[in-house]
Amino acid sequence: MLEEGSPAPQFSAPDQHGNMVSLEDFSGKWIALWWYPKASTPG
Repeated sequence: MLEEGSPAPQFSAPDQHGNMVSLEDFSGKWIALWWYPKASTPG
């Protein structure tokens, strides 16, 4: 679990087009991340 105010760990994930992007691709820029943990789960 991350503590409030701590830096995000390095990671890579596919974008909406399936291209891999990583946090370091946005170095020096402001970004906002959001996700829906149960969006891809049954039920």
